[in-house]
Amino acid sequence: MSIKTYLDSRPSFKRLVHWMLIPTGQARPRLWVSWFVNPFIHKKHRSAAIRANVRMDVLPFNAFTLGAYSTIESFSVVNNGVGDVTIGEHCTVGIGSVVIGPVTIGSDVIIAQHVVMSGLNHVYEDVTLPIHRQPVTTRPIVIEEECWIGANAVITAGVTIGKHSVVAGGSVVTKDVPPYTVVGGNPARVLKQYDATSGLWQRPSIAQPLTP
Repeated sequence: MSIKTYLDSRPSFKRLVHWMLIPTGQARPRLWVSWFVNPFIHKKHRSAAIRANVRMDVLPFNAFTLGAYSTIESFSVVNNGVGDVTIGEHCTVGIGSVVIGPVTIGSDVIIAQHVVMSGLNHVYEDVTLPIHRQPVTTRPIVIEEECWIGANAVITAGVTIGKHSVVAGGSVVTKDVPPYTVVGGNPARVLKQYDATSGLWQRPSIAQPLTP
C-alpha cells in the first residue's frame, strides 16, 4: 500500500499530516519541510538553477523534477500541491511565471515572463457554498519539447502544447495545440503551421480555431 493510499484511508491522520506539512489555509510548506525533507525527495539536477526569489510551494507527497541546465527565474511560483511538476532539460521558466501542477514540461522549452499554467480548477456549481470551500479538480498540462510560450500567456488545465510549437504573447490557450504550430489570441487560434511537404511555415487565409 502506498503512503498516499494509506493516508486517504485514514482522514483524521491525513489532516494531522497535512497540518504538519502546511500551515492551515496556506499553500507554502513549513520551513522544516523545505529545508530538511524536499531536498532529499525532489530531483533537481546539480546544473539546474532556482533563483533566490522563487516561491517554491512544493511538498513531498507529489513529485518535483528540474532537469539539467534548466532555470526557474526570480519571482516565479511553482506549486505541486495537487499534482506533479516535471521540468525537462535546458528549459527556462521566465520571471514572474506561475506553474501549478499537474504540469509536465519537456526539454528545450522557453517559457517567457509572467506565463500562467495551472492544471487546477475550482468547482463552483454549489451555490450554497463559497467557491474556496468547494473541491478542486485537476487535468494535466503537457508542454512538449522545443516549445516557446510567449509573455503573459495563459495555459489552462488539460491542454497539451505539441512539439516545437509557439504560443504568442498574451494568448489564452484552452484547447490542444498540434505540433509545429503557431497560435495566438484569446481564445488561441492557429496562425501558422509547418508543412513538411514544402518545408515552409504556412499561414491560413483566416486564423483557424483549435479543435478539442
